[in-house]
Amino acid sequence: MGPRREAGPFPWEGETEPVKSLFGKLADGTKVHRWSLENGGTRLQVLDWGGVVQGLEIPDRKGRYANVSLGFDNIDDYVARTPYFGALIGRYGNRMAEGRFTLDGETYQLSVNDGVNSLHGGTQGFDKHIWDVEPFAEGSDVGLVLHRTSVDGEMGYPGTLKAKVTYTLTRHGDWIIDYEATTDKATVVNLTSHVYWNLAGEGSGTIEDHELTIEASRYTPTDTGLIPTGELATVAGTPFDFRRTKAIGRDIRDGHVQQVQAKGYDHNWVLDKGITSKPEHVATLRDPRSGRTLKIATDQPGLQFYSGNFLDGTLTGTGGRSYRQGDALCLETQHFPDSPNQANFPSTVLRPGQTYRTRTVHTFSA
Repeated sequence: MGPRREAGPFPWEGETEPVKSLFGKLADGTKVHRWSLENGGTRLQVLDWGGVVQGLEIPDRKGRYANVSLGFDNIDDYVARTPYFGALIGRYGNRMAEGRFTLDGETYQLSVNDGVNSLHGGTQGFDKHIWDVEPFAEGSDVGLVLHRTSVDGEMGYPGTLKAKVTYTLTRHGDWIIDYEATTDKATVVNLTSHVYWNLAGEGSGTIEDHELTIEASRYTPTDTGLIPTGELATVAGTPFDFRRTKAIGRDIRDGHVQQVQAKGYDHNWVLDKGITSKPEHVATLRDPRSGRTLKIATDQPGLQFYSGNFLDGTLTGTGGRSYRQGDALCLETQHFPDSPNQANFPSTVLRPGQTYRTRTVHTFSA
């Protein structure tokens, strides 16, 4: 017997192709649309605003669905208040020290939006633009292809960058993200997805009892501004060791200096596999109560684990409940933060004639 279908906001009963609906309007009257798609027991809702994953439903061990991603039920909150709920991040995911980098002898000043630093592409990153969306249903897959052109100089980044991101749901219920980009001038690129996960269901409370495994022996410590120091530190003997499965809350209050300044976990793990030609398994997240499990595979060298430290109860989500500290976590596949300013980190430079390509696979079970 398959998972039970229950009444909810996901309007796709009997549909095999993505369904488009009006989600809201921006202040200037621009319409924001939501796309709903389902395959293999996974239900996904995506906005053309920022490529935002507005909802993602998967069943528990008893076949009961829950939305496991944090989000809002209106566009106004996404525009004014979101901490990147479900967003596509670019041009550069994570932080850039003092909002600047030097490439080929030229220094570029970026948009600064996190103290003196630049975060997730600046004040008007990829998450704050309307994307062109094309739905598809090919073979046993359904999905969306999102396109956006970032002009030369946008948020201070050089080069006109043409970005293409594909969200695919497979017949097995896997959610695959394929990122592509080309440029007409040397630049730096680091695209990622900023879904906030709670496998017990959004608004259900803490994720500290979720069990996590990360295939990484090292991580990148940060300074007080959460910029990597350049060190690749061992996780052995520290709260950052997730090589064996453990509850997130087990060591989160250990008082390690890195935890104190980040208010929990907000660090990049250096994946043991490094950069690979195809996605390899790097992390497993499980909610013991529901049995819901998420496995992540990627070709990227890093994984940013953020434990929802800055959620403070002031945001109300899709289910009508407030989100408090530790009510969700992010697992962002990526290159390392501040790589353009760190000579010993893998390069994020993209040049004309090259194509930036990366894939991340999310596999769900219960």
